Amino acid sequence: MTLSAQQPQKSPRAVLFDLDGTLLQVEMNSFIPAYVGGLAAHFSDLAPRSRFVDTVISATFALLRDDGDQCTNQQLFLGALQRHLGIAPEEFGRRFENYLDDGLHGLAPLIEPLGLARDILALCFERDWTVVIATNPVFPRQLVEARLRWGGLDDFPYHLVTSYENTRFCKPHPGYFTDILDGFGLAPEECLMVGNDTEHDLAAGLVGIPTWLVDTWLIDRLGGAYQSDYRGDHQNLLTFLQQV
Repeated sequence: MTLSAQQPQKSPRAVLFDLDGTLLQVEMNSFIPAYVGGLAAHFSDLAPRSRFVDTVISATFALLRDDGDQCTNQQLFLGALQRHLGIAPEEFGRRFENYLDDGLHGLAPLIEPLGLARDILALCFERDWTVVIATNPVFPRQLVEARLRWGGLDDFPYHLVTSYENTRFCKPHPGYFTDILDGFGLAPEECLMVGNDTEHDLAAGLVGIPTWLVDTWLIDRLGGAYQSDYRGDHQNLLTFLQQV
């Protein structure tokens, strides 16, 4: 375990947790194509499968590059589908509900629980800290809730679960983190961001939030461009949180 030279002076008031690769095991390179491919079957009469898949993936990843405004990520995503495929938001919503009813379960085998995740979360709630599931909000709330359920983590009373309905930025944009801070009236130094992605999660440091890099399933696209305040595996994280 690698720690910064300065140990925190007091416990955090809030802990922000990334989800995929941090609180559960999933290979998103398999999950995303499986999700979009299953969804495409419900729009086959409106768009060719390949065009639908390409448009949804493009619109999803475009959210990561957006600078944000007053629109939610959901509005941006659905606007892209309407422009490129002619699918109105209401029509997408209706067919998405059909997908949830008969296709979502097919993604469950791609998610594996992580045993220590429950211990880590339980400790945070025992300490009465604000707990945020700070997953990158490029998916609908139902898809985030399903991953929590399949990971055995859906029974905790989270204070916020970010999804494309309730956000207007994505990680690593600083606005994603400042919106969470503002929503709870928190100062950056009162929080801890926990994640396995050296770009998306460690970007919290840009707004002054201390960061813990969980290196069990490390994602490092930029060759260490962002540095964490703390680093270790899940057992190290649990021990750290027990001691602050």
